[in-house]
Amino acid sequence: MSFFKTTLLLGLMTGLLMLIGGLLGGRHGVAIFFVIAAVINFFSYWFSDKIVLKAYGAQELDASSAPELYSIVNELAHSAGIPMPRLYLIDSDTPNAFATGRNTHHAAVAVTKGIMRICTREELKGVIGHELSHVTNHDILTSSIAATLAGAVMMIGTMIRWGAIFGLGGRDDEGEGGIAGLLIAGILAPIAATLIQLAISRTREYQADASGAKLTHNPMYLASALRKLEAANERMPLDASPATAHMFIVNPLSAAGISRLFSTHPPIEERIHRLEQMQAGQIGQG
Repeated sequence: MSFFKTTLLLGLMTGLLMLIGGLLGGRHGVAIFFVIAAVINFFSYWFSDKIVLKAYGAQELDASSAPELYSIVNELAHSAGIPMPRLYLIDSDTPNAFATGRNTHHAAVAVTKGIMRICTREELKGVIGHELSHVTNHDILTSSIAATLAGAVMMIGTMIRWGAIFGLGGRDDEGEGGIAGLLIAGILAPIAATLIQLAISRTREYQADASGAKLTHNPMYLASALRKLEAANERMPLDASPATAHMFIVNPLSAAGISRLFSTHPPIEERIHRLEQMQAGQIGQG
């Protein structure tokens, strides 16, 4: 069901791009924007991991530089039946982590100095289990494509709004109605793209929580870590880009009040509640 929902949402996102293309250039516009969506997906598939790791200045670790963390990742990767992913360290005291890479053979897990400082071995296992589940569930590619498509829709929407304001409408025979239609699309399409991206991200986070709990055989490892990470990130938000915030295990940005409604992450309270239910055997683990 999660896979079907994610596929449907990605299809809707691509459809938004094609709709904008149709408004701008009819059939030719649809074709052009379909090609744009394909190029975006290709670029995300091959280069998103390198870009995000470089953006956060991540340094690669090995067994000698981080023996305990390396052993945890190696153990859980073996249990998950995937190759040992590359391991990276981000020089930040804010505790957080993310996974990236296009598939199980080209995956990487990045953690901050802060998470290694405040988390116990069991809590680190919960975090790594969650991140490796993103790898095995192919969430990294999905979320990267969703974020890139959403960014493209928002950028094009901004261009449309300015174009409509200055009278640069779509097809000549549309007149004022065409300009109004473009203006509406320029406003509604970015909002819709944002909501779709949020739905994809939240769906994948819940699934990674469940799969990670199954991998570590103890949902409370992750639940305990989430409590610590949420509290620490509220006190000291990570200097993260909104474009990559969805990748982290907890929202690295300050999310207070109404901004919580537009967070890429489900509420921590709900995630912990689901993990507690799994521990109690009330729902399945994955």
